[in-house]
Amino acid sequence: MRLFDCDNCDQVVHFDNRQCVRCNHRLGFLPGDMTMHALEPRDETAWQLVARPERIVRFCANAGLDICNWLVASDDQNPFCIACRHNRLVPNTNTQDGIDRWRRISQAQRHLFYSLLRLNLPHPDREQDPQGGLVFDFLEDTVQFDGNVVPAMTGHEEGLIAIRAAEADDVTRELARSAMDENYRTLLGHFRHETGHFIWNKLVRDRGAFDAFRATLGDERQDYSAALQSHYANGATIGWQESYISAYAASHPWEDFAECFAHYLHIVDTLETARAFGIAIDPRGHEEMAAEVDFQPYRAKSAGQLISAWIPLSVAINAIQRSMGQPDAYPFVLSPPVVAKLEYLHALIQSATEASQRFAA
Repeated sequence: MRLFDCDNCDQVVHFDNRQCVRCNHRLGFLPGDMTMHALEPRDETAWQLVARPERIVRFCANAGLDICNWLVASDDQNPFCIACRHNRLVPNTNTQDGIDRWRRISQAQRHLFYSLLRLNLPHPDREQDPQGGLVFDFLEDTVQFDGNVVPAMTGHEEGLIAIRAAEADDVTRELARSAMDENYRTLLGHFRHETGHFIWNKLVRDRGAFDAFRATLGDERQDYSAALQSHYANGATIGWQESYISAYAASHPWEDFAECFAHYLHIVDTLETARAFGIAIDPRGHEEMAAEVDFQPYRAKSAGQLISAWIPLSVAINAIQRSMGQPDAYPFVLSPPVVAKLEYLHALIQSATEASQRFAA
């Protein structure tokens, strides 16, 4: 995530900011130019950009509860921003807990869409693609008559992504992480992983691009339900660390793709953050670990270029976390087979970006 500037006073502005701390101007993110803007009111609902007064916008309809800070063109018929218009079921707003959950969920969702937009990846909604468009349900747990809680399931089915709303609560998410024996579990990770299944549909299945996928990640025609049942009953195969980014990735090629896609976004976006802050790794006496993000990660030439910067940076971040008594921020190993999968993903995403640019031209 890059840093932004208030276009009224040049104060540093962050992606989730609502107001400039120096000049107090209202701030909003405009997906059309991927920039935070200082705003001035035109009337009760319309705003104008300080830097471009002729540009009239309004806030996403979810701004009323401080759920979203994204902007919509004044003549757009859809009341929601380009991210929120993908939502179908949202958390209960009749309680403060529900509103707080939705705020945290929306923050993760907007970070996901930032990456999708930066990479020019397809994200049709259900109006544009009624059968396979991207749509989100944020599901509440079910409380049975005897008081037992049945957790909602996070998952994906033909563009419909379900996210368990309760995982916006740190305690609930940590309990799930521990029960699933996972070393990493976040809302943003859920969004990125489940969207990876949608991206597979659009970039592999719908294009018939199976040969390269199967050569790199395996044959997805193996029984998916049986593979997951085996994974949950018996665990991952011995030695999975040699070829997979996570134990779950070893369960089936679809899950391998989704996990790799999530990690690709983790790496690219974190490297962009490091670049924005000018972070470089240059440990004395360990020149082999030196790294600088002197390129635009969202426009990297290869996955190899990303990995060469990411490994030293992630090692440093993990060491800093341990110094604070915290677990590793990135508890994963990028083995050569995993790097090859990320290289495949990079090429796949680049081809989609180039196709999108040709279509726009």
